[in-house]
Amino acid sequence: MPEEPQDDRRRAAALAIEIIDAYVRSDRDALAGSAARAQEEGAVETVTSELRVFTAFLTRRVQETGVVYKPADSREAVAAAVADMLPPELEFAVVTAWEAYSVGEEEAAERLSHGDPMVAVHMLAAFCAAVGRAVYRPAELISTLRIAAGVAEGGPDQEA
Repeated sequence: MPEEPQDDRRRAAALAIEIIDAYVRSDRDALAGSAARAQEEGAVETVTSELRVFTAFLTRRVQETGVVYKPADSREAVAAAVADMLPPELEFAVVTAWEAYSVGEEEAAERLSHGDPMVAVHMLAAFCAAVGRAVYRPAELISTLRIAAGVAEGGPDQEA
């Protein structure tokens, strides 16, 4: 029996949360493992989609709390989140692409990623980790994302 689209989405959400969690904990090995798994499973596109949802959710959450978080703040936060977590060339691509993306220049961000879909994964995950810490404690952030995505703490195969 083929997997249901909802199962694919839940797996992608779980991988996206793993990547965000690795950034939150500054765990380079966990980040590399989760990112590699997304690529091996052919889930980069769906992980990116889930990260876009989390980005919108967390951006809205920051606005609701009244925390002032400007594009310049997000650029600094993303740069700090990816520092020493990625190979230098990928770190540079992520920071450069986020600078364009954060001011609404999505086409420029795509160009700056040089067609590497993992640039989007890393920039969105680093942003989620950074902005999420502005309004949540680390464990609370990950728990909130799991609840929002319907992913149990045990992983993508369990419903919350």
